[in-house]
Amino acid sequence: MTNYSREQTREYLIEKYESLSKQERDLIDHIFERKHIVRNINNEFDNQLTVGQRVADKVAAFGGSWTFIMIFASILIIWVILNSVILAQLKAAFDPYPFILLNLFLSMLAAIQAPIIMMSQNRQAAKDRLDASHDYEINIKAETEIAKLHEKIDKLREKQWSELVQMQQEQIDLLTELLAEKKGDTGM
Repeated sequence: MTNYSREQTREYLIEKYESLSKQERDLIDHIFERKHIVRNINNEFDNQLTVGQRVADKVAAFGGSWTFIMIFASILIIWVILNSVILAQLKAAFDPYPFILLNLFLSMLAAIQAPIIMMSQNRQAAKDRLDASHDYEINIKAETEIAKLHEKIDKLREKQWSELVQMQQEQIDLLTELLAEKKGDTGM
């Protein structure tokens, strides 16, 4: 290859390399430099969360737990019994049946809880995309490393075959010499 065509090839490869995304360039750099790609995505992602995002995740985690359901059901049962039975007998019920105040509180809770849970789900989806991207990088590197190993094994096998053929040829030559010597010894 001439210097001119080498330079053209180099410029072409650099141009193609620079047109790749940062993620793809980093992956290629990791492969050539034989660096590890594996990292803890969860820690990286969690370290970038703001206080509000952390609170939203905690609220969403608690709001979707059996503990929350049990506490919430207990409060509802106590509210209904208190206003329907105990305070109704004393004519002091602050939220008599049909429990309009309770419905207002439930609506407000749902109005606040729903966006918080959606924020947490959106963040989880972003984290899942980051995990998938990282898995893709690892899979590409693993595939590349496996291909390199196959190539090394093939070269090793070729080398061993050529060594075996050479050893066999040496053994044939030695046997031929021995036969020639034996024929020479018997012919005396």
